[in-house]
Amino acid sequence: MVETDIERFVHADARNEMVKAVRAKIDELGVEYLYLQFVSVTGRICGKGIPADQWENIARKGFQLVYGATVNLFLNRRGDYIGYGPQAGELVGIPEPETFCQLPWDKRVGRVFCTLFRNREERKDPGAFLTSDCRGNLRRIHNQFQADHKGLRLRCGVEPEMMWLKKDENGKPNGGFSNPYCYHIDQFESLRPVYMKVIEYCKAMGFEMIQGDHEDAPGQLELNFTYDDTLRTADRLTSYRQICAQVAREINLIACFMTKPFMNVSASGCHHNISFWNGGEDQVKRMGFNVLPGMEENFTYCSGGENIFMPDTDDLQKPGPLGLHVIGGIVQHIFALTAIGSPTVNSYRRLWDTGFWAPVFADWGFQNRTTGLRVSAPGRFEYRSVDSMVNPYLMASAIIKVSDDGLKNQIDPGEPEERNIYDAMEAGKKVRKLPMTLGDALTELSKDEVVRSALPGEMYRLYDEYKRDEWESFLHNVSDWDQEKYLDYLP
Repeated sequence: MVETDIERFVHADARNEMVKAVRAKIDELGVEYLYLQFVSVTGRICGKGIPADQWENIARKGFQLVYGATVNLFLNRRGDYIGYGPQAGELVGIPEPETFCQLPWDKRVGRVFCTLFRNREERKDPGAFLTSDCRGNLRRIHNQFQADHKGLRLRCGVEPEMMWLKKDENGKPNGGFSNPYCYHIDQFESLRPVYMKVIEYCKAMGFEMIQGDHEDAPGQLELNFTYDDTLRTADRLTSYRQICAQVAREINLIACFMTKPFMNVSASGCHHNISFWNGGEDQVKRMGFNVLPGMEENFTYCSGGENIFMPDTDDLQKPGPLGLHVIGGIVQHIFALTAIGSPTVNSYRRLWDTGFWAPVFADWGFQNRTTGLRVSAPGRFEYRSVDSMVNPYLMASAIIKVSDDGLKNQIDPGEPEERNIYDAMEAGKKVRKLPMTLGDALTELSKDEVVRSALPGEMYRLYDEYKRDEWESFLHNVSDWDQEKYLDYLP
């Protein structure tokens, strides 16, 4: 009898020892309850909760949940469940012991990320990896990339902008907490109760916080943590959102991840700074804790090795040949990438409000914020066409796939643009513009086999169905703008 993916996963070498180590950590920390988490197609955190005394049983057998949970178990505009109907089976979630971490806001509770599988009783591919598991897909795509490129690994750092909003008497948004003054310490200070609590919780969950500032929208903060292996970075961004939501509950504000809640001020981006490395080693950073409030993996960062993006000439503004091929892959596929990096109807408000450095052109340069991709420093690229609503697992998977295409086919990105892109266009340069609506971006995604391969199996079908329904629901809606514009249009 052929061993299934789920059996290989549960019986992996040293996993039993890791399960026992989690039990010891649970007992040491006094954890009583566990969140078993996975991430949906849109980046939401989903899952189940269990008493901690059920840990060993769940670690062996997993838990079951309807397949539709991977698409939020939401209805489309016609009232049907998106992705999977009520007749569909149930997935199996198997916890990953190394991801166990205590929640700092209630130390009785711990969190564990899970890998998802098809049900053991399915007639087709029983116990196989579930392709609507975006987190599991990223691990498998990255592993395949490493196998194809002699161990080359993606390391990623993100810049998670978001806004802290006040509430009115009904609990609805009532403007940003602070004034829209970029880098002003006084505005940053006004949000000190927020960012100090966020940093406290981040540190307790393994984040090495490195810097932060007040951005140029009302209540807008950006707090940065050290870059790392792409899966760990995606997990930390997911946890960061969880932390911000909890701090908002404690301080009675709204943690707003919406890309563009206000026009005429900057939107919330989530630039991805990427680099590919050979070698390096994982190192545990204890963050000052004598007893780590979780397994070491949460506090581990990859460091050292060879960065293939470093220039190989005296020109520090131009990457070496492998780095140029990666840029070439991103630029060539940037239209389809936009459907993943700018994943909502509201995302395109950011691209239309171009006076605020919105990255709307398929070009690249050194320190050039008018292009979709820039070399932000020797050894790393900043992919700018990503906003705060991104699913980081899908984005990382897509970056790996287009980088793979660029490396294998040695795609030439052309010369970097040093001018303001608008000046270059006035001077006659022909520059391609990114899709400017979600509908157009989804059309580009449908035509791009390389980017679609980052959404394997059922994932592309689910993502396309979910996002097309979102776009069509917008088109099917009468907004305040419609009424203000047309209510007294005639006679």
